[in-house]
Amino acid sequence: MKPLIVLLVASFISLGILKIIYGKVEMALAARIGISIMFLFTALGHFMFTDGMAMMLPDFIPFKKELIYGTAFIEIIGAIALHIVPLRPIVAWLLILFLILIIPSNIKASIEQINYQKGTYDGNGLLYLLFRIPLQILFIVWIYLSSIKHI
Repeated sequence: MKPLIVLLVASFISLGILKIIYGKVEMALAARIGISIMFLFTALGHFMFTDGMAMMLPDFIPFKKELIYGTAFIEIIGAIALHIVPLRPIVAWLLILFLILIIPSNIKASIEQINYQKGTYDGNGLLYLLFRIPLQILFIVWIYLSSIKHI
């Protein structure tokens, strides 16, 4: 829920500021700023909740903590690179792929009731997916519309 709030608030604030600066609505740019701020916010969570997020990865994956840190850097680099015009389309597609690839971790977390913030097994369970999967789809569509299709 927090990433959604960050995305919406950052996008709407950006929209207002850009309207003042450019005198017109810059929807795609405001949306990119919003998704970038959201990715920076979620990257911070990878550093704060590393142990709990590592619990979300399948058992066969080695170097779980390192992978969590690596995905944080992917989010940070992606958030910045979305604003580099020549890189934007490929970065957008890579971020979409990234969001698709992390869905199994969210499924595992819900099945095992992982609370990644506490690093415990008292999370929301399958109800979490009713929110998380549509949220992932929203993030994917948001990136597509703001960085590939240009709303």
